[in-house]
Amino acid sequence: MRPEPQAADYRPDTPIQAIADWLADPVEAADFPQAIPRFRNSRHDKTVGLDGLDEAAWLAHFARFEPLEGNLPRPLALRYHGHQFRVYNPDIGDGRGFLFAQLRDAGGRLLDLGTKGSGTTPYSRTADGRLTLRGAIREILATEMLEALGANTSKTFAVIETGEVLERHDEPPPVRSAVMTRLSHGHIRIGSFQRLADLGERENLAALVNYCLEHYPGPEAPADAPEGDVPAVKLLHQVVERLADLAASYMAAGFVHGVLNTDNMNITGESFDYGPWRFLPQWDPGFTAAYFDHSGLYAFGRQPEAIHWNCAQLAIALRPLVEAPPLVAAIERFPALYGAALARRWCWRLGVESRGAAQDAALVSACERAIKAGALAPHELFHRHRFGAHAEGELAEALEGRESVGPQSEYWQAAEPEGLEIGEVNDVLDACCLRDDWDVLDRKVSAIRALGNALGPAPEPSGHANRLRK
Repeated sequence: MRPEPQAADYRPDTPIQAIADWLADPVEAADFPQAIPRFRNSRHDKTVGLDGLDEAAWLAHFARFEPLEGNLPRPLALRYHGHQFRVYNPDIGDGRGFLFAQLRDAGGRLLDLGTKGSGTTPYSRTADGRLTLRGAIREILATEMLEALGANTSKTFAVIETGEVLERHDEPPPVRSAVMTRLSHGHIRIGSFQRLADLGERENLAALVNYCLEHYPGPEAPADAPEGDVPAVKLLHQVVERLADLAASYMAAGFVHGVLNTDNMNITGESFDYGPWRFLPQWDPGFTAAYFDHSGLYAFGRQPEAIHWNCAQLAIALRPLVEAPPLVAAIERFPALYGAALARRWCWRLGVESRGAAQDAALVSACERAIKAGALAPHELFHRHRFGAHAEGELAEALEGRESVGPQSEYWQAAEPEGLEIGEVNDVLDACCLRDDWDVLDRKVSAIRALGNALGPAPEPSGHANRLRK
């Protein structure tokens, strides 16, 4: 079984206020005509001491965004730039969301409560700042499945239907509206650094580096890393390790994020902001999730390359603080870190021990060929061959002699594995948005969490240092 998230007292802590003057703008939430609770994350509300809120208080904080006690007095829309499909865009920022609160969990990690669909901000441009109900449900499903599959992901914390009818051309009418709150390990993006570098704000750039090192601590740079004690270099080493692990988690999950722009890359390595995501219907490196990704830039098989490229953009943004060679040395670690993380996560999903880099790489390759030969979805392969079962030929050779690891659950005797292909997603969306049958969503979330329990404790995300903050 997977251990339940650790409960904690409510512990507000808002260090972002010290840098908010040049990182964010105070904003106001939209005044929504209705507030209908649709989802409350009962696994994670207790991790930040908010499980005791009754429904009235829940709606006050997560529909009207009345400040939490001792927390941010006003929401903050973060400023950032970013490469969007490799084109630099200085005209972005939090356009339909904001940072609502900061607080600590039981282990001392600094967490954010941020929103999506909470109204317009100075960065909304011509958009309405809203979120569709379908979009909110899709984010619930994505975060729940990725959490079950061991990825380092934000958690969908609250979804409130808001009673507005929206105009969208990519959703069937009627387009209902919602506001979502996510629980995340920070919202500082690669694009946050790019903005400061682009504007020539060197002192603020250095201050943001120090903020991240203090509040999102990670390991020291390798002993042989040139200038590894320089703050910008140390941070880049941590981010490279975290994002290499993130890329590996996507590949092991058979997941396509869809929009891996630098403004969607959290420096904590946590995945967030799910728009046109997909889980693979079969193993296809060229599979894309976004209908507008015409070149396949963010196709499934290109995700590690895209994330590595994004790390390089962070290195470029840090150049005002340090010369290039030590930054290049950090970037060059990505391929080896990615390979090690992929092997670790792949073995975990199969429920077998690692046999070292060479044998684990051979196992991954054998699985890829077996997936293609059987025209399987990744989740079907991992379910069928959990603990090395039912393998034949090359795959059997790669699995031979490996010890089983993980819970020996009856779950793995089920004939059908739990998946989340687009047809299943649409079934949930239609049930909720067209028929108001919310039991379908509840059952799907329960089934996904059962999968997570059967897989057992997830791999620890790479590039972090545990530190209990009193």
